[in-house]
Amino acid sequence: MGNGDYAYPSSMNVESVHRVAIPPHQPFFESLKYSVKETLFPDDPLRKFKNQPASRRFVLALQHFLPILEWAPQYTLQFLKSDLIAGITIASLAIPQGISYAKLANLPPILGLYSSFIPPLVYAMMGSSRDLAVGTVAVGSLLMASMLGREVNPIENPKLFLHLAFTATFFAGALQLSLGLFRLGFIVDFLSHAAIVGFMGGAATVVCLQQLKSILGLEHFTHQADLVSVMRSVFTQTREWRWESAVLGCCFIFFLLVTRYFSKRQPRFFWVSAMAPLTSVILGSILVYLTHAEKHGVQVIGELKKGLNPPSATDLVFVSPYIGTAIKTGLITGIIALAEGIAVGRSFAMFKNYHIDGNKEMIAIGTMNIFGSLTSCYLTTGPFSRSAVNYNAGCKTAASNIVMAIAVMLTLLFLTPLFHYTPLVVLAAIIVSAMLGLIDYEAAIHLWKIDKFDFLVCFSAYFGVVFGSVEIGLIIAVAISVLRVLLFVARPRTFVLGNIPNSGAYRNVEHYQNAHHVPGILILEIDAPIFFANASYLRERITRWINEEEERIEGAGKTSLQYVIMDMTAVANIDTSGISMLEEFKKTVDRKGLQLVMVNPGSEVTKKLNKSKFLDEIGHKWVYVTVEEAVGVCSFMLGTHKANHMKDESEGLNSV
Repeated sequence: MGNGDYAYPSSMNVESVHRVAIPPHQPFFESLKYSVKETLFPDDPLRKFKNQPASRRFVLALQHFLPILEWAPQYTLQFLKSDLIAGITIASLAIPQGISYAKLANLPPILGLYSSFIPPLVYAMMGSSRDLAVGTVAVGSLLMASMLGREVNPIENPKLFLHLAFTATFFAGALQLSLGLFRLGFIVDFLSHAAIVGFMGGAATVVCLQQLKSILGLEHFTHQADLVSVMRSVFTQTREWRWESAVLGCCFIFFLLVTRYFSKRQPRFFWVSAMAPLTSVILGSILVYLTHAEKHGVQVIGELKKGLNPPSATDLVFVSPYIGTAIKTGLITGIIALAEGIAVGRSFAMFKNYHIDGNKEMIAIGTMNIFGSLTSCYLTTGPFSRSAVNYNAGCKTAASNIVMAIAVMLTLLFLTPLFHYTPLVVLAAIIVSAMLGLIDYEAAIHLWKIDKFDFLVCFSAYFGVVFGSVEIGLIIAVAISVLRVLLFVARPRTFVLGNIPNSGAYRNVEHYQNAHHVPGILILEIDAPIFFANASYLRERITRWINEEEERIEGAGKTSLQYVIMDMTAVANIDTSGISMLEEFKKTVDRKGLQLVMVNPGSEVTKKLNKSKFLDEIGHKWVYVTVEEAVGVCSFMLGTHKANHMKDESEGLNSV
């Protein structure tokens, strides 16, 4: 294709075009300082401390670590009314959920209530989210049960299992706090959205399968979490199934799903869904008490100890061989809990148009888990279901967590005997109904439509959890996500650019079908930094572009290729391997009789190319600010060369 639609200047002053400037020299330590600052402090948290007196800086520092000191002075009676309603509402959900998730973690049910008392109080003082409602989560509970259960049997040695749960929670909190203090939260970003969707869906499926034990009234059940083991355990005990328990469980699951559906269709009745779990507990307890169903195979919670959280600092296990398991469990559950808590907090902050500090959240979540581990609590974070209820209930500040904690405290002091007859099947129904909401098939379908690779990540994570284990699913999800990053980095895209008719714009010829190749010039765009991981690939790919362009020109019988223009606008950085690649590529184009031209290299790239003498080798006159200027100069040189060639031929004929 020719380029007859755009008229290049027939004569131009080549020296008048803009030249790429060499950036001023910057000392190594200044450059390193800038890089570290941008990596660890992208939000410039010290900005508000500038030009402030010492007393004011002290107050700002306290407010930074204790946000309650910032919003409490402006707290109003209207805020109190809203937070009071929200706190009582989420308490009605937190109490049955806490008991259910503690059972899921193979821990005493009372720990679910303990974990809904101390951690929310800590978060209310230190958290930056107004909507996050703190408590235990199903996925974290399942992970803890699965990982600790491989080392210690919770039935044969419940005391050691309990102490390991406290220890794992301590290490989870220490990791979370460290990530926040050292501002290393970007590590959590390696869990992509697709990986989280698949992982959470798989974990929710596994959690639902685990509830078949309580729903069917089975006393013996596999400790494995994969689908095959659970199904084998269920169908090898068909004679042990209790129809009374199964009917009761299905009825309560149906009731909970109906109330959730109703609340979604009628958002102003959000409280119907929020109150449904507690209502189920009350109805189930009354039914069991009146019918003595516990004597007919319906298992109940039994006695719950009255009183507030006992201290557990002396129960932490720091001795071999158990400390390794506790550390590993704490690290993995801590990362998952952190990812869920921050993701939920950011989601609701976006709805209300305010900002939360991810590093503050890590410090708050880490601190509450450390305090929790010392006061008989296990892993907590900000679960989506509880936070959604808090948001819909109209909470204004984190004080709703304080109200919830007070409600749980009153329950611990006075109401725990009322849960004696609560059937385990009701707790199983509460868990199943909550988990079904985490299987986000709509998000998976959306991933399939938008990005097949993201769907592969999601699909792999889901099946890794369901057919392997929670840890295997997590490892697969992270591994495939990292692999994708490596593929993006190691195999960057390169494009052939063409001119958009009647403009000075140059765009990808595959994207813009009307973009024309410029005669005698190949324009390439490199879409990534150039360094050791992709240097060889880029050399081979660019050489192939040149060969393909020469074949295209030869097939069309048009002007031979003379110039190769490399648009380096997207090349943010380059290392010595990348520079060596450019030097080798320069020799290749020289052997072909072509001229290499560069356009708009970034400041870091220009600085390194100048220090390596590559700009001297290529010639500073062949480095331009825009593609349009580079094409204009090359076209001018091509026209001049063609005119001189025709003139020489004419003089040769005249001399004959």
